[in-house]
Amino acid sequence: MLREHALHLEGVDISEQMVALAKAADPSVVLHHADVCDWKPPRMYRFISAWDSIWHVNLHRQRPLMLKLMEVLEVGGVFLFTAGGLDAPSEHFDSTMGPEVYYATLGIPCLLEALNDGHCVCRHLEFDQFPQNHLAVIAQRVA
Repeated sequence: MLREHALHLEGVDISEQMVALAKAADPSVVLHHADVCDWKPPRMYRFISAWDSIWHVNLHRQRPLMLKLMEVLEVGGVFLFTAGGLDAPSEHFDSTMGPEVYYATLGIPCLLEALNDGHCVCRHLEFDQFPQNHLAVIAQRVA
């Protein structure tokens, strides 16, 4: 579907194994093996998706990461991401799916503030897995 809209697919992952699996699945996708927090985006983008990923970034690095991603959005570009739908910043570890995994969220008020500071407007905010605190956000870069 993304290709049908003339979007060139590109991905970033800290896991060398995930990059290898993605390359094997579709060799035409440009992939970067890097920590997204340290990665230098090579161009501007019309669409950035960070589904179920930003919340695994350390809490103190989330806002700078979001601002970096929004900075490389073209005007009118869309930023789709998920976050923990809490009212305040929070972080914890969870081993529900096996290994212990880190989760953090800025909290909804701080997420909305970051969108504003990143020159984006919130177009959609939804608790998409109610009653879980899984928040889906669609933002758009404005002039």
